[in-house]
Amino acid sequence: MANILSVISGNDGAKKTRIMYQAYLSYKLLIRYLNDAVEAGLVVCGDETCYRLTPKGDEFLAKFDEYARFRENFDEQVNHIENQRLMLEEMCPNSRLLNAGQRILERDRN
Repeated sequence: MANILSVISGNDGAKKTRIMYQAYLSYKLLIRYLNDAVEAGLVVCGDETCYRLTPKGDEFLAKFDEYARFRENFDEQVNHIENQRLMLEEMCPNSRLLNAGQRILERDRN
C-alpha cells in the first residue's frame, strides 16, 4: 500500500499504468489494492482516472515512513545485540552461564 501511495504522491497523482509499473504490481493486485485504498479514503480517482492522495493518504504515508525508520533502527539494534551474543559465545563456547542466559531470554520472548 505504501508503495502505491508513494507513486501517487511522487507524481502528484498517477494513472493505473504508472502505479502498476512503479509499484511492481500485476494488474490484478493493482486493482485490489487501489480498491482497498479508495475504500479506506487514502486515494480518490479524479479526472481521466488519475488517482490522487487524500489528506488521510498523506498522513498514512507520513506515518508509514516514520514506522519504517523506527523498524529499521530496531532491526539494526537487534542485529547488534545478536552479534554481541555470538561474539561472547565464541569467546567462551562451553559456558553454561551464556547458555542459561540465552534460555532465559528465549523464555521471556515467548
